[in-house]
Amino acid sequence: MEKRTEEWWDRFFLGMAKYVATASKDPSTQVGSIIVQPDTNLIVGLGYNGFPRGVKDLPERYENRKLKYSLVVHSEVNAIIMAGEKAKGSRLYVWPSFVLPPTCSECAKLVVQSGIKEVVGYEPDLSDERVQRWADSIKVAQQMYEEAGVTWRGIKE
Repeated sequence: MEKRTEEWWDRFFLGMAKYVATASKDPSTQVGSIIVQPDTNLIVGLGYNGFPRGVKDLPERYENRKLKYSLVVHSEVNAIIMAGEKAKGSRLYVWPSFVLPPTCSECAKLVVQSGIKEVVGYEPDLSDERVQRWADSIKVAQQMYEEAGVTWRGIKE
């Protein structure tokens, strides 16, 4: 029987986050997140990006970037809500990664506040046009993570 290493589990949970992302109705970017207790590899939360419950997923709302950004709940937030107190001490897997860490500053606030200790994503494709769009937010996320002791890492896809 194959020994399941940390890298094996990382790829497994990132693959699962990729699959969860397919539930998003966002035509331009589908994001998925999985929260795992690292000592048991037990999944305690998952989420994908989308509008809040009861808010209509109309195509014209997704086409208007400014409106979409004001309505969308990020996958990380949905996963943290699902995990609740079980997020404390856990690991967050996010797919896709535009940059590292693979969370914006708004999600980083919730990651820190919930007690998540590590964030994992695939190493990003730096030619992706979203890298520049999210660069300032990611710098703030990095600063918060460093100050709060949250680690992040990327693995090769």
